[in-house]
Formats: sequence, structure tokens, C-alpha cells
Amino acid sequence: MNRDSVKRIILAITGASGSLYAREFLRLMQELDVEVHGIVSAAGREVMGFELACTPEDLADLVHAWYPVSDFTAAMASGSSRFDAMVVLPCSMGSLAAIANGISANLIHRAADVMLKEQRPLLLAVRETPLNRTHLRNMLKVQEAGALICPPMPAFYHRPRSLEEMARFFACRLGDLLGLDVPAVNRWAGGI
Repeated sequence: MNRDSVKRIILAITGASGSLYAREFLRLMQELDVEVHGIVSAAGREVMGFELACTPEDLADLVHAWYPVSDFTAAMASGSSRFDAMVVLPCSMGSLAAIANGISANLIHRAADVMLKEQRPLLLAVRETPLNRTHLRNMLKVQEAGALICPPMPAFYHRPRSLEEMARFFACRLGDLLGLDVPAVNRWAGGI
């Protein structure tokens, strides 16, 4: 996938810890001029409030639109919509389980199912530790269906000076995985 082909993406925020990653990803997408359509689960909204002391509406300048998690009439609920990719960041184990097993209980799960059936990029930033056997099976199942599992595991070789820098680095990694031309990333150059 090249930069010119990624124009519109879906960002889903679920109830796992890691709202900071989602905010930094939104900021990066804005810088790269990528149109983001967002969905936040009820638990995702609660976690965002706790971790960032804000609501999705406070981030409205970073998204094209927020969609209610219950809105099955939204464009992303259909394969005929032309979204280029979807990122679930952070992805709770409950959302992973629903996606892995084809259970479309809300718009996040349905949009992910659409990405898989249309063979479009679906990145799941699963957030839990430790992992039990069910988590691992669900990760394998969804990976075999075509999703990419990318847990937000921080890197430190770029020597982040803040949590925001650490989250920004992970957001850039997701951008790389989407095939975007992400500038100013401290990439591993080898050597010590």
C-alpha cells in the first residue's frame, strides 16, 4: 500500500488502557492529511476520560466525524464504502474476541468485519497483559483472517523524553504499517 492510496481510515477506540496512543495517532494522521472517521465504545469513552481527562468531542478537530457505536447505518458498516484501512487503538480483548469470531455487536466490530471481508488493512493494537490462552487463540484467529496484530509495546532506542513521545513513536509505526510516508521518525539505524 502506498501513501497515495491511503486517504480515509477508520479509527476505533475501545475500553482498554492506551487513550494516549489514540490521541497521538490522530495528531499524526492530521499532519499526514489522512481523513479519519472515528468510533468510540462506551468503555473507550470512559477510559479516555480517566486517562486524558477529555472526551472524543474534545478531539473533534482531529477527526472528520465521530460515529455512535450503535449506528449500523454508518458508511463503514458496508463493504461498498471506500475506507482504505481501519485501526483499533487500543483494542480491548473483548473487541478482539468479537472481531475474531465474527460477532458484530456494535459498529466497531461490524466495521472490522467489513475490513476483513473486503481484504483491506485492519490493525489491532491489542492491550492486555498477561495474555491467556483465549487471548492468544483470538489473536491467531484474527491474524489468519487477515488482520495485523500490533500491540502498543514501546520502543526505547529513540530515547523518548515523555509519554507523548513514546506514544508518538508507536503512532508512527502504525503509520508505517499503513504504508504512509511518515517523516521525522527516529528509525533504528543499527549499531550501538
